[in-house]
Amino acid sequence: MNLRSSGTQAIRIEQDVVLARQTARKLATECGMRLVDLTKMVTAVSELARNTVVYGGGGDMDWEILDDHGRVGLRLLFRDEGPGIPDLKLAMTDGWTSGGGLGLGLTGAKRLVDEFELDTAPGEGTRITITRWT
Repeated sequence: MNLRSSGTQAIRIEQDVVLARQTARKLATECGMRLVDLTKMVTAVSELARNTVVYGGGGDMDWEILDDHGRVGLRLLFRDEGPGIPDLKLAMTDGWTSGGGLGLGLTGAKRLVDEFELDTAPGEGTRITITRWT
């Protein structure tokens, strides 16, 4: 697997959530994603970027455009140094929301992408990696 390009987008305030969505849309377009796949990726980014600001106290979205033997993908890593997710089992329950978001929750974001990895611990922040392939 080759890395075609990469970068980082700060997600510190609510306005940065909009910028993260715009960045994801631009990158997904560059990857040649179909409109439905692009929309799913941008929707997942909305949820995860907002969580980064609201629950993580701000963080970053690292991005990579991947090339796996001609298959192109977009991988995004949302990372913060917030309090972590205290009850991961509850947070990964369908329909559960802590309120105020899109109502997707982490499980909704997970369903919108091809790959989803979550690493969190109380007091150690959260790292969520999502990937969507064309």
